[in-house]
Amino acid sequence: MTPGGPASDVRPGAPAAAGRPRPAAASRAWLAVLAAVILLPLVVRHAIATEIWIFAIFGLGLNLLLGYTGLLSFGQATFFGAAAYVGGYLLKHHDLHVLLVLLVGVLVGALSAAGVGYLCVQRAGLYFIMLTFALNQMFFFTAYQWTSVTGGEDGMPGVPRPPLFGLDLNGTLAYYGFVAALFLLALWIMQRIVGSPLGTILVAIRENEVRAEAIGYDARRFKLLAFVIGGAFSGVAGVLYAMLFGIVPLEAIGFVFSGNVVFATLIGGSGSLYGPIIGSVIFIWLSESVSVVWQRWPLLLGVAFVIVVLFFRGGVVEAWGRLAAWRRRLGAA
Repeated sequence: MTPGGPASDVRPGAPAAAGRPRPAAASRAWLAVLAAVILLPLVVRHAIATEIWIFAIFGLGLNLLLGYTGLLSFGQATFFGAAAYVGGYLLKHHDLHVLLVLLVGVLVGALSAAGVGYLCVQRAGLYFIMLTFALNQMFFFTAYQWTSVTGGEDGMPGVPRPPLFGLDLNGTLAYYGFVAALFLLALWIMQRIVGSPLGTILVAIRENEVRAEAIGYDARRFKLLAFVIGGAFSGVAGVLYAMLFGIVPLEAIGFVFSGNVVFATLIGGSGSLYGPIIGSVIFIWLSESVSVVWQRWPLLLGVAFVIVVLFFRGGVVEAWGRLAAWRRRLGAA
């Protein structure tokens, strides 16, 4: 038995196939991402563009759970918010180096995910989902009551952006470049993870957990590992979010924030490496740009979500794949 054994259990055309594209397709996808990183600040305000890439890092972590392991978690804001509070506190009161605070954010996100994940993976289905939601609410009310540290309902203001090797990150374009570079690094790391034997095992568990266990894999252990990795990505996003706005709002650890990243990932395409990126662009653009001119913008989000559920279970990625296939058939005809 080899580590890649379960690969034969993955259905042809399953969403995870989009997460490990062919080399040529992967090169085109990376060129598209690089073009988006360069052009996005020319289209929208720098703060919005920065928030998009932070949310994309957050979505990459969730997608490892939802798209590749088949675990719907409504508690990702637990790891995001915990890292944001810890990182914000260290930056505000101890003036630590930015990279050190980011490393602490990774550890806080991973450790909190390990604790929550250990409890949640004991159950499956609806009970698993409710556990992630319930534990997220526990963290939320802890932050709400711990006003001496978190600021309670008012949040934690005054989070600074210390310079990075002499580069002043207080400039919007400089901070955008810093976040964009970290996003590209996070995307490369996630690509390596989902393309590794670990990624194949997670997909096998998603497709048929009983069969994966029958050939020797401990499903709970790998689910927990996916939790920890997803938590680490959420932790990085949380610290960057606190530095972007200079405040850690209480909502950053609430279940609504968890729901937002779930919706964005599903709309973009769960199980695809690039789905969370597309979903983040759509969700943040709607919430930050369209909301300024039309207060009922959630209607557009609702319509998009209904279309995804009814017709394109793979989100925008699947819709684009169908369009490309239709154009190839038309050309062949």
